[in-house]
Amino acid sequence: MSRRLLSWSGGKDAAWTLHTLQQRDDVEVVALLTTVTSGYERVAMHGIRRDILHAQAEATGLPLIEAVIPPKCDNDHYESAFALALAQARERWPDLDCIAFGDLYLADVRAWREASCARLGWTIDTPLFGADTAALAREMTASGLQARLCCVDTQQLASEFSGRAFDDALLAALPPSCDPCGENGEFHTLVHAGPMLRRPIALQAGEKVLRDDRFAYADFLLA
Repeated sequence: MSRRLLSWSGGKDAAWTLHTLQQRDDVEVVALLTTVTSGYERVAMHGIRRDILHAQAEATGLPLIEAVIPPKCDNDHYESAFALALAQARERWPDLDCIAFGDLYLADVRAWREASCARLGWTIDTPLFGADTAALAREMTASGLQARLCCVDTQQLASEFSGRAFDDALLAALPPSCDPCGENGEFHTLVHAGPMLRRPIALQAGEKVLRDDRFAYADFLLA
């Protein structure tokens, strides 16, 4: 059986990647890897609180490896933290050399990941790549996956969408310019229930803030 490390953002695409891999009998996901910003103590980009991240990992039943980066991290610091996290994973699982990502169709992002990981002696797996994102989004909601929009890029989507549930009503309300899975960075999500989690995570809505005059974050806390 081939082992995988999974890049875990806390969002729906990472969660669905886990679910997809769990359906296979030739693959075993052994751990999650998440990039966390120090000081903020939140998942990079998504802004998910660290305690919620830990609750997600516990609900998957998988160990969590954290790559810790500083605020306003440059690429060199990011790659260093990522390399250290991969080394920690390989120390525990010496034969582990493949990491899965939830990329859907951005070929340039996938190529960058592939090159970055290859330099460290790793290969990548992107089981969702090339999927029809409209069909995939509806498959997610039909499966029982539940998520909230925790970050919205207001240059691509109205800030009012921040905090909303990722459901069929949201998909119907998205403008035609917005990818149904937010693959162009229109929005990021926080998964709190679904077939990849052993139990749902109870959340409490917090404040909403606009950062960098662009990103509308909806904060969530453990209920």
